[in-house]
Amino acid sequence: MKIHPRQPIVISFLLAGVLATAGHSQKQLPLTSKSEEAKNYYRETVKGIESFEPFRKVQALAQKSVQADSNFAMGQLLVAVFTPAKDRQPALDKALKLAAKASPGEQLFVEATTQALNNNNEKAIAILTKLRKDYPGERRICMVLGQLHQQLGQYAEAIRFYEAAIKIDGNSARVYSQLGDSHLLQEQYAKAREYYQLALSKVSAEASPFAPFSGLALTSIYENKPDQALEMMQEFHSRYRRNGSAENFPDVWIWNYMGRVNLEFGRLEEALKCYETGYRSVPGSALDSIEKKIWFGRVFHGKARTLAKMGRHGEAQQYADQIKMMIETGGERGEEFWKAYHYLAGYLKLESGDSEAAAEHLEKSDQDDPFQKLLLAKANLKLGNKSQALDICREIVKSTNNNLDRALSYPEAKKILAAAGTY
Repeated sequence: MKIHPRQPIVISFLLAGVLATAGHSQKQLPLTSKSEEAKNYYRETVKGIESFEPFRKVQALAQKSVQADSNFAMGQLLVAVFTPAKDRQPALDKALKLAAKASPGEQLFVEATTQALNNNNEKAIAILTKLRKDYPGERRICMVLGQLHQQLGQYAEAIRFYEAAIKIDGNSARVYSQLGDSHLLQEQYAKAREYYQLALSKVSAEASPFAPFSGLALTSIYENKPDQALEMMQEFHSRYRRNGSAENFPDVWIWNYMGRVNLEFGRLEEALKCYETGYRSVPGSALDSIEKKIWFGRVFHGKARTLAKMGRHGEAQQYADQIKMMIETGGERGEEFWKAYHYLAGYLKLESGDSEAAAEHLEKSDQDDPFQKLLLAKANLKLGNKSQALDICREIVKSTNNNLDRALSYPEAKKILAAAGTY
């Protein structure tokens, strides 16, 4: 692909907006560049994203746009968004600097995108609302406004802007997928499925767009139908292999996804098989040695959680110890995985009945992840910290990140709140 399912939502933000326009005749933001080649690479990136081409392919196209013109502000903005969040700010600063020599509209758009990527959604919305008055036919603005309102949980506004984008150009698969997200996050699962299927109808039968396939799977997870969710991911997996995507990036991440669904629905033998099968796709892949090690660690993480659910706590701990050692010997790159380790350690302690140790670890895990927050809530419930647990559950049900973590945590968080009479 590869946009990893856990990658920050800012990537989908850009793909929804910055890349969302090509060739529409109404008044649009100009592209300030003396290089037609740079503009063409920009447009090719647009086409690739709108048709759900593999992530690395369109990332390379974005790079080519700035190679053709190093002063192309909008091209540099693409590069910035494709850059990992921890390394992104210098690239954004460069885009802002270049935008000063671009058109006023581009300047505002780059500023709005920068605000959004720095989690200042309200400021971004204010800038884009002003910009839309000058460029009412600019589809990108509608798309970004839709995404920003969705992130704020303002779904009616999000849908309004997505529908405005469709009126400008309804050929994009991505806008229908995002409409599906807005309905899914409101528990309108049947309506969400209609939009995800519509998104799939806009791409070739051999394309493997993760967003609508995952969206369809998630609707089934919310409805407690794991068989249907797995069936959808198996169809996605089949396409991913048939169209050659697995040659560019191994399918370990898809196996991990299916393994996790099996795990959290109690299908432990199936989960273990998924993780082990996924592991086998890594050694012979084109990934570099560091990436292979990271994916081995992710597989170990899944196997450890599965073994803990099986009651095989000693074996689970051995995998956890291996992961800890990998982080400790991984230098600066390893540091980013400590939260993942504490998630695993907390998971294992919770399964073994040590709620106090579980809570200590989970407080150090990724508390932007609804599932990890749910584990902390469960640990607090066992420790008698009911008020704290309920506060955490309220945060979970307010989450607007449409991913597997939310789907696996939202229903249970609702049940906990309902049992306490607070939902």
